[in-house]
Amino acid sequence: MNGMKKIILASKSPRRKELLEKCGIAFACMPMDIDESLNEGETLEDKIRLLSRRKAQACLDTHPEAVVIGSDTIVTLDEKILGKPKNREDAKRMLRELSGRTHRVITGLAVISSRRCYTDVSVSEVTFAPLSEKEIEDYAASGECDDKAGAYAVQGLGGKFITRISGDYYAIMGLPLHLVYEQIKQLDSY
Repeated sequence: MNGMKKIILASKSPRRKELLEKCGIAFACMPMDIDESLNEGETLEDKIRLLSRRKAQACLDTHPEAVVIGSDTIVTLDEKILGKPKNREDAKRMLRELSGRTHRVITGLAVISSRRCYTDVSVSEVTFAPLSEKEIEDYAASGECDDKAGAYAVQGLGGKFITRISGDYYAIMGLPLHLVYEQIKQLDSY
């Protein structure tokens, strides 16, 4: 992957940065402040794919010479989005809802440049064990729930509650690593 254009990750997520570093690709991080509201009347998959594209496009607009990676992740239970908790009480509410149930994690991806646009979505299912009130209280108190969609981190302490994963573990963390790598490899060909 020599002579490749500058690659920018349009995200402030330390998890996405860490994941992209695993690919051995040189990149810069440039978070974009965009309207993250989702359009009505579309599937959740289409909404998150579009949001990822909007993040990448906002960065490409200011850096047209670059290849930009945009990604976003939502956690859904019964087609209801469980966003980032507003506070610890909200985190506990989400954990109670997830307890003993299977939910979906939808991660959108956009890899775009001035000459090319690739978007995709990865859908995974995650099953939580039944959680006691003490487990919920202790986990919320750990602070790991803060700023995490669905109020948990699959790669952290929250992993001990997960009994089953169907799908892409890295997409659940926030970046479908294999999809990103395949798209970056293809950039060498143009």
